Order: sequence, then structure tokens, then C-alpha cells
Amino acid sequence: MTKNLEKLLTSKSKEIRAIYLSSYIPRKCGIATYTKDLTNAINLLNPHDLAEIMAATRPKECINYPWEVKYKIKQEELHTYLEAANYINQSGTDIVSLQHEYGLFGGECGEYIIPFVESLKKPLVTTLHTVPDDSSSREGTILKRVIKKSDAVVVMMEKIKDKLVNGYSASREKIIVIPHGTPDLPFAPTDTHKKKKQLSGRIILGNINLLTPTRGIEYALGAVAIIAKKYPNVLYLVIGQTHPVFLQTNGEEYRNFLKKEIKRLKIEKNVRFVNKYLSLDELIGWLKIIDFYVTPYLDPQQAASGALAYAIGAGKCCISTPYLYAKEVLDNNRGILVPFRDADSIASAVIELWVNQDKKERISQKAYDYGRLMTWSNIGLQYLNLFRTIAFSKK
Repeated sequence: MTKNLEKLLTSKSKEIRAIYLSSYIPRKCGIATYTKDLTNAINLLNPHDLAEIMAATRPKECINYPWEVKYKIKQEELHTYLEAANYINQSGTDIVSLQHEYGLFGGECGEYIIPFVESLKKPLVTTLHTVPDDSSSREGTILKRVIKKSDAVVVMMEKIKDKLVNGYSASREKIIVIPHGTPDLPFAPTDTHKKKKQLSGRIILGNINLLTPTRGIEYALGAVAIIAKKYPNVLYLVIGQTHPVFLQTNGEEYRNFLKKEIKRLKIEKNVRFVNKYLSLDELIGWLKIIDFYVTPYLDPQQAASGALAYAIGAGKCCISTPYLYAKEVLDNNRGILVPFRDADSIASAVIELWVNQDKKERISQKAYDYGRLMTWSNIGLQYLNLFRTIAFSKK
């Protein structure tokens, strides 16, 4: 017993060398930001073997990556995936962390990732950012092959774990639930921060996203028009650039549609666009002034939202449509769920909670308490322990 305990403690303290395949900053992509935050947290706990990044790059992309990006895979060039696997196999790395999202990889439905994972001779931990409902679809077939080759699979929700076990016949022991991370922020009132941005006295609604039509912002605008009749001081902040992929094919079509809606609803004084890709400090600065964080997303199957995770971590009063991720993290009165495409319900929730400040405060406190389990330091430790367990069990 003592020897087993000593062996366990020794393995938990060992440095581990990991290579991460993902999109990466300064690319404007939620998974790029996720990977940066995750590796920052792990580096603090594993300082002698800092994270090495293998960046998935898009055609004609001109990005100056930071020093930790040691290798690049070209999205639409299959041979670079095989070369990358060979590079890893010949390296001294202990484990590979794959951040899997279909749009990051080339071929039909991102199928070029298959020869990469099937060529690897190092332990593989895969984080899934999207899990299709239909396991027999092309996307589902690809995912099953990735799962089969992975030594462990990380998902961010228990419901996604159940979906993989029941719909994909994945081993329950292989699927590990690790929540989306958040910065460790103090729980504080908004008034002081509003004053700094010259927004004192305003009721602030907001969301911070890369804009696409799936965000459902038009329903939040409809809610603002209703709220403004009772509270003319309401202000809705639509923060973030249009998603680069959507922008490339559709331009500012969605943002222009929203601007027309604002004029139609006559709420020009109640809406402000912050058309910018934010640094973490800027994001936190805006979060601090928001009274109600609104995610009116339209996809019921959305299984993750870094934006909502950050709002919970900041102790915001969150109002959301019931997509998968929101249903789990806002459960037990940690937020308010409203029907999809329902501006009236969003408005009613805001008005009721603004009148009942005690209830609003209780919701915010519950969200903040839950968010303590999701701080990046916690998430980094969970990943690092998983990496060590997988890597050293192979030796």
C-alpha cells in the first residue's frame, strides 16, 4: 500500500511534455483562445516542459504565431498531417492533446484528421468541441474513428458523455468530463466599472461573441425594444467582430441586418456595437459592467460556449436559450432559460429580475460559486493529472 501510494504521488509530480494540435492565437477563433488559456494554466503547473503547439492553419493565412507554435499543419494539404504525425512520433513528447472541431481540418467534414491520429504512436487525448447527434453521419463516422484511436476523450458536459456512450458505443471509462475554463475573477458590483466607461445609471445587457446568424442577436434586440418602454436607460452591448469564416463568404450581411432591425425597432439609443476582437483584459473589462449576460443562441445542440462559461465565472446573471451547454451550466437556478426565438421571454426575465434585485443577486451568486469549479487553474490541474495518468500508464 505504501509503495503504491509513493508511486502514485511520484507520477502526480512528474513533469510531462505535451504537444497540442489546435487552432491557436492570434487566429480569431474560440478554440484558439481556449487552447491558449488551457496551456497557460498547465504551464504554471508544469513549468519545466512548456506546451508545444502544432497549429492548424487555413489556406492563404498570414499569421505571425508566437514562439510556442513549433509546427504547422496546412488545413487542405493532406501530406502535412502525415508529416506532423511523423514529427510527433520521432519527438520526445509524452502525450498529444487534440482539440477536435470539424471546421479546423481539411477534407470532407474534416476527414484529414483521421490519417493523422491513426499514424500516431504516442498517447492521444482528444477534446471534443462538437458531437453530432447522428453517429452514422459522415461527421459521426469520423468521430468514431477519432474516439477509437484516443486513449482518453474529454467532453465538457455529462450529457455529451452520455451521448457518446449511448449513441457512439464509446467506453464510459474513456470519456472524461472536464468543464470549460474561466478566468478567476472577483465577485463585484457593476457600478464602479460602469462609471469608468461613462455608463453610470444604465441597465446593461450584453454578449461577447464572434457574430454569426446562429447567435440569434435579433431576438435580444426585440427584447431591448420591449424593455426600453419601461426602462429607457437600458443599453445592449453587442461585443465582438463578425466571425472570420462567415465574413469571408458573407461579408457583414448579418451585422447589417441587425443594424436595420435596430432602426426598425427605434432603439438606436439602446444598442451599441463594439466591433472588435477583444484581448482577455478587454473582455473582462466589458464583463464587469454587464448586469445581464444574454446568449439567445439558436442551435439546441450547442455543446459548449466559452462566452457563457466566462460570464458564469464572473458571476453574471445569465439569460439564455436552452441549448445543451446552457441547460447544464444554468441548472439549479444558476441562470434563467427562455424559449428559442422569443424576445418577449427575454424581456420579461430582465424586467422581473431588475425589479427583484434580491433574486437577481441570488442567481448571480450561485453562478459565481459554480464558476469557482471552472477556473483555469482547476481545469489545468484536471488536464495535467489526466495527461500524467495516460502517459505514465503506457511506460
